[in-house]
Amino acid sequence: MLSDIGHWDDIMSGARSEALFSYGTLRQAQVQMASFGRLLEGREAVLTGYRLGQLEITDPDVLAKSEARFHPIAEESPGDEVAGTVFEITEAELAAADAYEVADYKRVSVRLKSGVEAWAYVRAG
Repeated sequence: MLSDIGHWDDIMSGARSEALFSYGTLRQAQVQMASFGRLLEGREAVLTGYRLGQLEITDPDVLAKSEARFHPIAEESPGDEVAGTVFEITEAELAAADAYEVADYKRVSVRLKSGVEAWAYVRAG
């Protein structure tokens, strides 16, 4: 959105953008504002080969931002799909997303059903 001056400045300065697929709390407005200082714009997307499980969150900072004790977590599962949103974010925002996610998640490169290459947080280990 052009009225989002901070993001527009990043685009104009040539900051590299990253695609981030989210199926959980990174889609929530309060988490985006707390993590990135702005609301993200995205489009619907599907991640194939995964299903959603549940993870109990104990990190007080993440609990405060998300206001949720249980978060979804993508787990490998051939034949399954996870619906979500793909966002275009800056490298700095990707680092902020890394800082938000607890150690039970790992960031991996995925190809979405649409063919778009994106980062996604999935179950670690």
